[in-house]
Amino acid sequence: MAFVTEKEELKPGLILFRRGDVEHRMWYCCMKMPKADRYKTVSLKTADINAAKEKAFDQDADIRFRIKHDVPVFNRPFRDVAREYLLTQEARAKRGEISAARPKKLRAIIEGTLDRYAGSTQVHLIGDERWGGYPAWRRENGAGRHRRNGVREVTAAAAQTFADHEAERRTKVQQTLGIRVLKPIEVKPSAERVVPFISDSTIRFEMSIFGVIMNYAVKKRYVPASQRFDERPKLKTMRCDEFTLEEYRKLHTVGRKWIGEADKPSSVWYRTVTYNMILIACNTGMRPAEMKNLRWRDIMPAKDREGREIVVLFVQGKGKSRKLVAPKSVGDYLERIRTISKATAPDDSVFTNITGQPAKMLYSSLIADLLNEANLREGTQGVPRSTYCFRHTYATLRLQEGVDVYFLAEQMGTSVHMIEQHYGHVNTIKHADRVLQGMAGWELPQPDDTRAKASKAAETHDKDTRGQRHRPH
Repeated sequence: MAFVTEKEELKPGLILFRRGDVEHRMWYCCMKMPKADRYKTVSLKTADINAAKEKAFDQDADIRFRIKHDVPVFNRPFRDVAREYLLTQEARAKRGEISAARPKKLRAIIEGTLDRYAGSTQVHLIGDERWGGYPAWRRENGAGRHRRNGVREVTAAAAQTFADHEAERRTKVQQTLGIRVLKPIEVKPSAERVVPFISDSTIRFEMSIFGVIMNYAVKKRYVPASQRFDERPKLKTMRCDEFTLEEYRKLHTVGRKWIGEADKPSSVWYRTVTYNMILIACNTGMRPAEMKNLRWRDIMPAKDREGREIVVLFVQGKGKSRKLVAPKSVGDYLERIRTISKATAPDDSVFTNITGQPAKMLYSSLIADLLNEANLREGTQGVPRSTYCFRHTYATLRLQEGVDVYFLAEQMGTSVHMIEQHYGHVNTIKHADRVLQGMAGWELPQPDDTRAKASKAAETHDKDTRGQRHRPH
């Protein structure tokens, strides 16, 4: 190194030197890591040669102690570790091991809220207090989009900052959808200076990424194993509501009318595909990712053991694949899409845009429009419904019809435990007569009085008849 001056080797692997590119006369030491082609340089913060030598030997002893007891040698800010982890995920996406969208989500959170919270903090200094303090910090330094999470008052400057962030988010969404943004999107801050709290589900998701990065730091030996954070704070869970049978029928009715009201051929096309995709989702239970991956070659007509026509779909998502069965009506819905699609080759995606390119967002904005039109956008918990609600609807309706939970878990590509955990309320309603048995005001069904009298008369008649048969003449 050209800037090294007055170099002196105190022992093999321990070098004392000064820097020629600085004005001060402080000493530095450079230490070679045992059994590794790496060096660590430390400023000794003294200009005295004897004090510098003593501190150099102390630093060398400290390094050896750290290596012996598996304590990190090199300090790194959380920001650098997070970016290093992000690079590994981008490499995995290129190899096809994870979806291309996954690194984008990670980057948004890593370079956004996590960077603001812990970006400059040395990763080895992040402990239980720092980890556990994230939910409270996030609620105080962020704005949600739904008032059901509660609201808080903010300063005018904070309200403007949150509005700017929302405008930036909407712009990115438009660009992702391929829509040209001709002029900047503006979002006015709330006149009341009131903003919703960040939802618990958002905090939970961000903390899962926070934890994964810390686990990566443990794996790379940047921090000791004691800094692995596998437990999440207990936050309430808000699950999107399914549609009731009545709501599903209403969606049918409004959906057909919605298509008829389209004023442009392209709008008719998109609404038709969206409507039929909803019917397919509600009758198969496919995940959104599985619908994105569905190809025409994955659809096979078949017959059940009774000779009835069915459809077999080969679906892929969440790193797994399976076959599921669907009624013939699903085949009809798919055929409606094929008839108007420009991508019908075996390897083409089923759900595309009007030009034949795979649909990235699965018509999420159109689904929101239809749900708003039907006044079904929000469920009973106040959570806006999304494409995933159609999967919940399928599971709920199947359980109500008495489908065995084991067969349903196989069909949906999940576990029996998950079905019981998320849809246990269905059995409670289905077996209300057993649950409410014995409660005041709730009586078991009693036979009709007329039937009871008729039954008693018939019984008496039978006894008399039997008596006459056996009476001696």
